[in-house]
Amino acid sequence: MSANTVAVSDDTFAAEVDQAKGLVLVDFWATWCGPCLMIAPYLDQLAAKHSGKLKVAKLDVDANQKTAMRFNVRSIPTMMFFKDGKHVDTLVGANPGVLEQKVTQHLA
Repeated sequence: MSANTVAVSDDTFAAEVDQAKGLVLVDFWATWCGPCLMIAPYLDQLAAKHSGKLKVAKLDVDANQKTAMRFNVRSIPTMMFFKDGKHVDTLVGANPGVLEQKVTQHLA
């Protein structure tokens, strides 16, 4: 994890995401996933750029299968957007340009 992102687990997801106010971007990832590792620095930059307006949370799907199954995550990386605890959007794959657009759209 970086200084700008927070690790979440099956045990902490409710407190960190479901009960959060504002926009939360959850990155469903795994240590063995090349595209996940490729997009990680970009997620850190997004978190820093939108500090105070966007929380970026990372959930390791191998260690937290309950939450991954809850949201039917089949491919990684999967980025899910939550606004005031409600799932509002999903992006599958490592696509920094689209990710930036989605963040801007949901912060508007």
